[in-house]
Amino acid sequence: MIGTKSISLLLAPLALAGTVSASAEEPTRGEAKLAEILEGRVAGEPVNCLSESQRDSIQIVDGTAIVFRDGGTLWVNRPAGAQFLSRSDLPVFHQFSSQLCRLDQVELRDRLGSGTMPGPRLALGDFVPYTKADDQEAAEGG
Repeated sequence: MIGTKSISLLLAPLALAGTVSASAEEPTRGEAKLAEILEGRVAGEPVNCLSESQRDSIQIVDGTAIVFRDGGTLWVNRPAGAQFLSRSDLPVFHQFSSQLCRLDQVELRDRLGSGTMPGPRLALGDFVPYTKADDQEAAEGG
């Protein structure tokens, strides 16, 4: 007779196999949304910090990234723990200088609830600029 513990050990590899193959083949919903936002844009060199003037608006892409808009440039940040990002959260940034920089923290607060209960804190990564392909060619003199 096989015990419950034995069955769990036998089924665990099957559960993992299904998870790995699905995520390896298909992008997550958040990755698909980010690709849609960045369509027609080209990535530039990552930077460590953004000034306040480079943050006209902010968009959270569920489980994936934070997108900062600066005129025609979109700055994408993929913080550590991005899987906790939700567009229903209110991001509260904890920065250590006048600029928002890599390793600064963003605390996620539930916008739909009271908004006062602290949520997870994520460490920001590099900021990657995305510009329209034709804008980049013009800037390079092409």
